Amino acid sequence: MTQVRSTSTNQSEQSGQSGQYQPHCMICDESYDLARLHLGYAVCLSCGDEIAKSLNLKRTVVPMNKSNYQLVTDLSLLKQLNPKRTT
Repeated sequence: MTQVRSTSTNQSEQSGQSGQYQPHCMICDESYDLARLHLGYAVCLSCGDEIAKSLNLKRTVVPMNKSNYQLVTDLSLLKQLNPKRTT
C-alpha cells in the first residue's frame, strides 16, 4: 500500500510559521517549547532556572543499607539516618 503525499502548502507554511501553538512564559512573556508545557511548566527555561536558584534548596542522595537511595532535604532527617551517630 502506498501513501500519497499532498504537494499543496497552506498559507501559514508559506509564511514560515508552523501553525503550532507556542506557549508564552508567565514571567517574561517569551515563547518556549511546547514539550515544556506538556511537562507542566508555565515558565521558560531561563525563568525556571532563576526560580530554582531563589528557592536555595539543599539536597543530597543517601544510599540506605540493604535498600534503595533516598533523597534527603532536611538536615535533621539526615542525622537520624546515621546509625553510628553519637548524639
